[in-house]
Amino acid sequence: MRRARRALLVLLSALLLPVLMLGAACSAPGSTPAGGSGGAPVVTIGVVDASENYWNVYKDKAAAKGITVQFVNFTDYDQPNLGVSQGQLQLNQCVHLQYLANYNVKNNDTLVPIGATAVYPLPLYSVKHTSVDQIPRGGQIAIPDDPTNEARSLLVLQAAKLITLRGGGDSLSTTNDIDTAASKVTVLPVDAAQTAANLASVDGAIVNNNYATAAKLGTDKRIFADDPNSDASKPYINVFVARAADKDNPTYRELVALYHDSDVEAAIRADLGEDTIFKNNDAADLQAETTRIEDDIRKTGR
Repeated sequence: MRRARRALLVLLSALLLPVLMLGAACSAPGSTPAGGSGGAPVVTIGVVDASENYWNVYKDKAAAKGITVQFVNFTDYDQPNLGVSQGQLQLNQCVHLQYLANYNVKNNDTLVPIGATAVYPLPLYSVKHTSVDQIPRGGQIAIPDDPTNEARSLLVLQAAKLITLRGGGDSLSTTNDIDTAASKVTVLPVDAAQTAANLASVDGAIVNNNYATAAKLGTDKRIFADDPNSDASKPYINVFVARAADKDNPTYRELVALYHDSDVEAAIRADLGEDTIFKNNDAADLQAETTRIEDDIRKTGR
């Protein structure tokens, strides 16, 4: 009997060991920040341009502060938000306030901006024309098809006098708001990552800064852009995004501040262009603006 009991205990131990090892290997979702060697924090950040050199400069600056930063690269903007929400990422830095607000409303989520990075002009590029005036009546312009970048693109095209939006347009406009009879061009919504790839087959394309950089589109191909310093551009300030529970996390606040280190900003300008407009809006201001935009989205149902 004693031998049988001992054999049973050995068998149970063998069965339980893999389970215990699995549990030890899996950290709880959303633990922020994870502990590195010696207890140093490890923060995983979602981005869409991880190959850019400025992130190496940023990572080195963080390491000097005792923070290990890991980057996860994405090819769209929704996935990094989902990653933060589900705890697979601690932060993301690839969306602006308008996009974040739209995501929160659509997904019934509560992600918050904890610091500003920069705002960029949203340019209209062309490889066929050197000015807006050269675009023919009936020409075609490609724009990003996600709701927030689509609305901003439409406002850019209206400012360039290529389309007319009923009611004047706003940050929630869609292609359904285009007054086709009063517009000079037609609009082709495509995935944001494909706007630059469509340039050869259209008269022009609105291309977000990171995708323009990846496609090596120089300023010589720009034929129009909005004003990044205008009040209308505030919803398009890019931000660090965290879960609401982590909005006051001191490590994350320190990472926001590091983005504006002079060496990091210089590296960003070298990679992303001299027209980068750095912003230092505090977290409370950014959060209030996000809430305002969310309220507008809910009121209009867009």
